[in-house]
Amino acid sequence: MTELWQLTATELASRIRRRDVSARETAEAALARLDAVNPSINAVVDHRPDQVRDDADAVDRAIACGDDPGPLAGVPVTVKVNIDQAGFATTNGVTLQRDLIAQTSSPVVDNLKRAGAVILGRTNTPAFSLRWFTTNLIHGNTRNPRDPSLTPGGSSGGAAAAAAAGIGCLAHGTDIAGSIRYPAYACGVHGLRPSLGRVAAYNASSPERSIGAQLMAVSGPIGRSIADLRVALAAMATPDSRDPWWVPALLEGPPVPRVATLCLQPDGLPIVAEVEAALLDAARRLEAAGWIVETIGDVPSLREACELQVQLWLGDGFAGLAEAARREGDPGALAVVAAFREQAESWPPDIVARALVRRATLTREWLGFLNAHPVLLLPVSAELPFQDGLDMRDEASFRRVWRAQATQIGLPLMGLPGLAVSTGLVGATPVGVQLVSRPYREDLCLLAGEAIEAGGVPAAPIDPV
Repeated sequence: MTELWQLTATELASRIRRRDVSARETAEAALARLDAVNPSINAVVDHRPDQVRDDADAVDRAIACGDDPGPLAGVPVTVKVNIDQAGFATTNGVTLQRDLIAQTSSPVVDNLKRAGAVILGRTNTPAFSLRWFTTNLIHGNTRNPRDPSLTPGGSSGGAAAAAAAGIGCLAHGTDIAGSIRYPAYACGVHGLRPSLGRVAAYNASSPERSIGAQLMAVSGPIGRSIADLRVALAAMATPDSRDPWWVPALLEGPPVPRVATLCLQPDGLPIVAEVEAALLDAARRLEAAGWIVETIGDVPSLREACELQVQLWLGDGFAGLAEAARREGDPGALAVVAAFREQAESWPPDIVARALVRRATLTREWLGFLNAHPVLLLPVSAELPFQDGLDMRDEASFRRVWRAQATQIGLPLMGLPGLAVSTGLVGATPVGVQLVSRPYREDLCLLAGEAIEAGGVPAAPIDPV
């Protein structure tokens, strides 16, 4: 018999709205699943069962009164510890913020609850959300439920691990350089990085972010089905005046021909054979679903986009980050600071202004390219998911990780949406592909993603190995 925690968000919400099952029963099943498997993977690092039950009861009361509970009625959802949830610490994976208790919730949390979701718990992230690996000194190490020797990804590693293990139907993540897409890839689920301005975000508990983070960091959903990502995006994308970057763009744009463009080695990125095989398999799946797939040799610059991304990310406030990492003492954060210190300290005072000027040029090039190629099929990473902690072995390993992540790092510079679709396993190791489109055309990514998903995906949720 299928357990409640195994259902997709869309199916579960439908059952709750029909009163086939109550939100309270669903919450109890989700809490039991969390208790059963979270100790082995440490994906959820803070949760309050009584509050979960109270929120579920509120959904049941709304249904009993004939009110519309929302598209995510009673669906258990996790949120990342780097966004505000009233009454909880916004730790961002650091001990320095263990007492940073949010007085109000972020727009993401408010919008999910308004859509009827029940917030099940808060998921782990690396210190300062800096790495594609998820460990820190305050919450500990999150393990990949498919293979504990692999990274669960980062920085939304706890979110993706929770979704893969059946702790909640959906997970909230954030992405400035792959922090949604890469964990989804590593854990064998799907993850959507929305366009800049699609999902309102704001943390009242913290100072305003630097301009680089404002231009590149977004919130989005991680889940086990493309249909779930679609409904989650709609729930997250409702208006909130606290975010001046929010854009009232339609969730569905005008139809375009079902033509996808495949680039195996964007900007010369060398990829391993297993990643190439996954891309070619995804192309065949699209063709089987009636799509035309064209192959192209290259795309606009990713290398320069990666360089500009780092300049915008670290060019304003590197000294503050370095000092915070020193005070925190987290080895992973210190390794990132050390790797970029010489570069950051050599930048001229106007590095951010220069980067913003070049960003406009690269964005124009990419928008022109995507006008001609509305759906782009790319690697998520040049390699299969890394061994956990690979970036900490030595300098060569650190550089290897960063080189493999060009599509993760570069695409956010232009504010583009990206969808990581899990397509299979190489042994026990997940593999998948990435779909990219123009700003505010997440619908095209999801449309192509559904066609790829129909060809088969890794079983989920799973019991952790």
